[in-house]
Amino acid sequence: MRQYFEHFNNHDWATMSSMYSENADFKDPSLGQGIVKQSRELIVKKYEELSQIFPDIRDEVVNIYPSGDKHVVVEFISTGTAPDSSSFELPICTIFTIENGLITKDFTYYDNFEE
Repeated sequence: MRQYFEHFNNHDWATMSSMYSENADFKDPSLGQGIVKQSRELIVKKYEELSQIFPDIRDEVVNIYPSGDKHVVVEFISTGTAPDSSSFELPICTIFTIENGLITKDFTYYDNFEE
């Protein structure tokens, strides 16, 4: 998991996406309700777009909680600054399911700031 976040912080989206199965299941407020299948190409596209909005986006791992033989829960803080100098600091928790060495599920929880 530390390698995953290293790729994220280096904005190496292609290498990061290669850690996922070809079509992984995502739960993420930014993708809408429920489970959404994402290909590696869509993962790269999502994070390329995110890094255009927040060029300095990075995640700081707070703690990693192994859970059984297929799951890892990661608590982290995501930060970034937009071109207009507005910034954010967002606590996030992700439950990763890893099967055959690849991430097959990425269930992410955070406050989406929707009002």
